[in-house]
Amino acid sequence: MPTQESTLHFLDYWRIIRIRKTVIISVFLLISITATIVTFILPQYYSSTARIEINPDGGVIVGMGGTVQAGGYDPYFIQTEFSKMQSEQVLGRVIRSLNLNEEVGKKYGGGAPFKTDETIQWLKARMNLSPERNTKLIDIRVASQDPKEAATLANAIAEAYKDFRLDQWRTNTMSGIAALEDEFKAEELVIETLQTNVDQLRQKLKVVDTDPVSLNPSPIISSSDMQKYNDQRIQDEKDFTQKSTMLLYLQALQKTNAMALRDVLPRMTQDTTLSGLLDRLHTAQQSYVSHTNDYGLSSPEVIRDRSMIDELNSEIDASVTGVMVGLDSQVQAVKASLDKLTATLQGAISNDLAEASRGQPYWQEKRRLANMLELHRLLQAKIANEKVDLTIPKTTMVSVMDYAQPGKSADKPNRTLYISFGVIVGLLIGVGLAFFIEYLDTSVKTIDDVERALQAPVLGVIPQNAGYLIDEGAESQHAEAYRVLRTNLLFSRKDDKLNTIVVVSAGAGEGKSTTTLNLATVFAQTGHRVLVVDSDLRRPTLHKLLRVANSLGLTNYLLKQNTLEEVIQRTAVPTLDLMASGKLPSSSMNVLGSASMKEMISELKQRYDFIFFDSPPIMGVSDAAVLASEVDMVVQVIQYRRYPQPMNIRAKQLIEKVGGNLIGIVLNNINMSQDESYYYYSGYYHGGYYYYSKHEDETGAPAKAAGEGDTDAGRTGIKQKY
Repeated sequence: MPTQESTLHFLDYWRIIRIRKTVIISVFLLISITATIVTFILPQYYSSTARIEINPDGGVIVGMGGTVQAGGYDPYFIQTEFSKMQSEQVLGRVIRSLNLNEEVGKKYGGGAPFKTDETIQWLKARMNLSPERNTKLIDIRVASQDPKEAATLANAIAEAYKDFRLDQWRTNTMSGIAALEDEFKAEELVIETLQTNVDQLRQKLKVVDTDPVSLNPSPIISSSDMQKYNDQRIQDEKDFTQKSTMLLYLQALQKTNAMALRDVLPRMTQDTTLSGLLDRLHTAQQSYVSHTNDYGLSSPEVIRDRSMIDELNSEIDASVTGVMVGLDSQVQAVKASLDKLTATLQGAISNDLAEASRGQPYWQEKRRLANMLELHRLLQAKIANEKVDLTIPKTTMVSVMDYAQPGKSADKPNRTLYISFGVIVGLLIGVGLAFFIEYLDTSVKTIDDVERALQAPVLGVIPQNAGYLIDEGAESQHAEAYRVLRTNLLFSRKDDKLNTIVVVSAGAGEGKSTTTLNLATVFAQTGHRVLVVDSDLRRPTLHKLLRVANSLGLTNYLLKQNTLEEVIQRTAVPTLDLMASGKLPSSSMNVLGSASMKEMISELKQRYDFIFFDSPPIMGVSDAAVLASEVDMVVQVIQYRRYPQPMNIRAKQLIEKVGGNLIGIVLNNINMSQDESYYYYSGYYHGGYYYYSKHEDETGAPAKAAGEGDTDAGRTGIKQKY
């Protein structure tokens, strides 16, 4: 299903293009031809391009240092230089060197010299500057009607810009050197003043300054000695901490567990004497235990061992006491040394601070003098460097890489591009205008428009320029369209007794009378007795089409002036009769809505198989609405692309409002050559059936007479083709 919808939309677009092809082709040709003419009228311009390389001021060569400049990337450098190239300072040089004021005045000013600002504007309009991507190269392109002039101008602009950059750099450098020299002289006066102040402060504050380079007072203790003292102090603090901690631990152990102190002390102090005594004590204790087990407590060996143990305990206690006293002495000695060293350092620092505070004005002034001397030296070197740089050629700031050459062919206008653009624009505008006109056109265009807007079926599609079948005959190329309409009408009626039909339209000129007459003709050609009533009492036309008099007709009968037999006339078709309109009354409303009209319709229904009523337009005239309410069936004719859809919708609403039985719509005057979508409704019998019939006649087959065998039962062969 989506594919079908997409194809349908495409066909709708193609249909619009085919229908509006006259507008599209006219606009297309107008714009294309105009673009072509204008392109060939425009003067031809030749372009020449000079290519230059630009760098920041000073290039990559520096003075005394001999290093490469490390200037950062400037995103605005190229655009700034573009503005300079178009400035009066650069273009003025070009104008003066080529005498452009007079030359341009002769060519474009009628002989009168141009003013400089006018020549600059003339030159700007012909030059174009463009950078080459990711390079320092710039293309200077100049367009002119004379190729030699274009090349001369491009080269002159390149040279003028190069000279301008060099002159600008030289002027700026010399101005900078002069400013630096003035600053150098001013600094010399400041240095003399600072030197005088330093000498006076040294004498006044009695500062001892033996080092002319030093900018800070010399300390009493040298930095190396200070470092050595600090290292010694740190070591003493470490020893004191370790020994005092150990002493406190041993003293606490001595108070709580004296026997444990004996075992701990030798390992912590590395005292060999105490270790030997403890070993001897352990040996004596072992001997004592052994002898006690062998000899008893009263034996001499046991007594001797006991005496030895007591003696060793006394010696160990004395040794422990001596070690503890020795440790305490060591701790006190380390503390005394640390205090002395700390006091020495604090004294030296205090003396240094006092000396520095006293001589602070002197040292500050001396530092200012040293800083000024350093800046003065750098400034002197900078001046020397700039003077040397001034003598070095700065050709790398602007280098002409390629000089412009006269162009061999014109660049502007690009005739191929302009003409192609005109063709494309003309086609787009033509198609767009066609769709815009189609958008503004709210008339009926397709069968879908009718069925969607009016909610009524389409009974027939009548091609454009359809003639009168009563003159063209049964085998007319338009006859089959009316036969299809006849067939659809017969199948649309719900009861075979419904045989009165009125043909209406919303407005005038939609082919209502033609449709009425041709439809009645095809019904008559099938052998039915048919009557056509010209009930358009405003502008009757059927009597003219059938070439009969209009002296007697419908109004004469309704006014009781004549009988039916007197007002009904015969036509060229044997089974087709006509009731003309007759004398026009002053008020057709009263006549058509009278009881006589209804009685006449009832009488005619008994006499004829089908009765067709022609009517005036239903919009603005009440006659058609009256007829729609009195007959069995109503057929509404809508002319293709004539009136807006709301008008046709309003006509349908009027029919329904009066109770008319609208059985369908007839689309009239379809242009088959433009709208190919209607081929499926009528193209077959135009290109096939009609040709086949004519061919049969030409080959000798007997052609049918009008109406002969043209009945629904006798035309089964044609129906099978559909």
